Amino acid sequence: MLPESIHRHIVQFSRAIFRLLRGHWGAFVKTLSIVIPALNEAPNLAPVMKTIPVDALATAGWRTEVVVVDNASTDGTGDVARELGARVVYQPARGYGNAYHAGFAAATGDVVATGDADRTYPFDALPGLLTTLEEQGIEFLTTNRLVRPNAQAMKRSHTVANHALSGVSRMLFRNGLRDSQSGMWVFRRYVWHGIDVRSTGMAFSQEIKNAAVLAGFHTLEVPIEYRKRGGEVKLNALPDGMANMRQLFHHRFRRPRAAVVQTVTLTQSAATGTVTASPAGEFGTTA
Repeated sequence: MLPESIHRHIVQFSRAIFRLLRGHWGAFVKTLSIVIPALNEAPNLAPVMKTIPVDALATAGWRTEVVVVDNASTDGTGDVARELGARVVYQPARGYGNAYHAGFAAATGDVVATGDADRTYPFDALPGLLTTLEEQGIEFLTTNRLVRPNAQAMKRSHTVANHALSGVSRMLFRNGLRDSQSGMWVFRRYVWHGIDVRSTGMAFSQEIKNAAVLAGFHTLEVPIEYRKRGGEVKLNALPDGMANMRQLFHHRFRRPRAAVVQTVTLTQSAATGTVTASPAGEFGTTA
């Protein structure tokens, strides 16, 4: 485990290199990891993968990998993802945050993009989002689904709950975000190593945004198209909403600690190539 001072210097060095190369980024091969958590989403994976504009990204200078995190699915999600050309990470401990902890540990890109496997997020918008990230010098870009054109894509009760959680988040963290629960983000990978994110469930989405704001990274929120979900809804609206509300207050008033250093153990199967993550909770800290 890295000493705190060394870990802090690595993050600072990464930011310095980014600033030095800004404006000349197009001269280099840029690497992008698209991380997609998936729990029993086998029927949705093919339509989702078709929306990832690999050719357009390559034309813009991005070498892209797709990392699908199979969160202990029972419908063959991992096998389908592998057949479609994705790298598969198997996370046996269920939970939205658990899936992302494993996926981010496996990601190799200089930039990480995220989105769900349920057809709701517009992966075809990535070229434009990446252009915004580069041209405006953004370190953590998040997205806003709660705009009028998307009104029919989300249940009314979920829309109200999202607005309520986002309002509390703005009040507590002064982050200016209109949609604290959005699951589509694009960020420089060093950001992940410079923030303290502890959630293993749905609250991960709000926590990563608030952690980036608290850490002083250059953040931006932009509107996106949000589409109707394919298949079964996994969100448990009331319990997940209450848990997210509790997490907001806990996060705002908890004792700070040094950024989390990932100690997730990844083992790869020689037969299938699937990467398996260590159980949830095995994340070290420098303090």
